[in-house]
Amino acid sequence: MLEHGAELDTRDLDKERLSEAELDKLIASRDYEHFLNPRNELYRARNMKEKPPTRPEAIKLMAKVPNLIRRPVVIRGDQIVLGYDEEAFRKLLS
Repeated sequence: MLEHGAELDTRDLDKERLSEAELDKLIASRDYEHFLNPRNELYRARNMKEKPPTRPEAIKLMAKVPNLIRRPVVIRGDQIVLGYDEEAFRKLLS
């Protein structure tokens, strides 16, 4: 994003975790399953693709295990891009 001239506010989720309330607000009416990182060990161990947790359980798990959150999370206004998606980043900046 920086190469596109965008200024970013960053937050290291390992050091400054998102609270359950922050995650609930961030996810809002979006599909919470999109926020889950399929490469995470817990995601795979619990077979979340086939048996996704409930929304409240997913939020609780993401607050406790920040690596379960798909990253980066890029927010601009009410738009969110999850994971590295160059095309989505370009659209977000246009």
